[in-house]
Amino acid sequence: MNGSGYHNGEKGASPARPCHVLGEDAGFRILDERMVVRMTGEDRVAFLHGMCSADVKGARPGSILPGLFLTEHAHVIGDFFLWVLEDSLIVETGRTQWPRAREHLERFLVADDVEIEETGLCVLDVEGPKAGEVVSRAGIAEAGALGPWRWAKTPAGFIGQVPRFGAPAWSLLAGRAALEQVGSALACAGAVAIEARALEALRVANGLASVGVDTAEKTIALEARLERAISFNKGCYVGQETIERATARGALKKRLFGLKFAREIAPGAALLLDGREVGRVTSSTVFPGLGAIGLAILHHSAWAPGTVLRAHGENGETAAVVSELPFDNN
Repeated sequence: MNGSGYHNGEKGASPARPCHVLGEDAGFRILDERMVVRMTGEDRVAFLHGMCSADVKGARPGSILPGLFLTEHAHVIGDFFLWVLEDSLIVETGRTQWPRAREHLERFLVADDVEIEETGLCVLDVEGPKAGEVVSRAGIAEAGALGPWRWAKTPAGFIGQVPRFGAPAWSLLAGRAALEQVGSALACAGAVAIEARALEALRVANGLASVGVDTAEKTIALEARLERAISFNKGCYVGQETIERATARGALKKRLFGLKFAREIAPGAALLLDGREVGRVTSSTVFPGLGAIGLAILHHSAWAPGTVLRAHGENGETAAVVSELPFDNN
């Protein structure tokens, strides 16, 4: 709790109610695990275009793009959302991913006119089917005219419609004090402050991989189904050759799938098919209407939906049924 009356989540609360909120109403949270970087300089567009999977050159001011930083072999370094401004590029990314991503960028930054600044801006996410209605009631008039993947300026910063967890949602970028005031206004308008685990449950239910959670150092972007962050029509960029080969030849041997468990199982559990390990649980949660579910990158021998695996973990073992993504309620 702070002086404005805003509280970022409900400590000790059951995950069931926050998940129902995100399925029926609106919830919000300041995403402390995210950070905001600003890129300026005459060469910023050309440089970032060649360093990521997003079509930066084709983007127009006012747009938001999902993107990936990849190695030469298309292994995932980090993911981000790019907010395109007239005079700069704003990169919203994971706080733990950024040090490696920055090192990767600076390795290629030689004579380019590009400046990289770590800003003090924070990120507030508003999720749920009533998110747009609540944002409007909270007095953020700029949100009303925004379509998906578009942003607008607000007195305190920026607001954009960013479906970061797979459903229509709004993100605000501003200083923390300003976002805490927005949080109080959202609460007065009927939204609920939620914990990180509720957003994690929403992510898993929508079948979206989290970089660093569902991916490892050698995970290829397509193995994690990160296609929404890849432009398949842009020119050359770091990692493109591997992406093109895997797309053209269908050569993937591992891929992200959903799992439906007979009971809860912790991440890290080994997944066995006929006694042979075909993957490990990387994310797991319980979600209304779906029950105990999870994600795993599986060997191609286990890709058929309906395949029954055995999950062996520290908290015991259980059956795990392979599901296509996104999950359905059957």
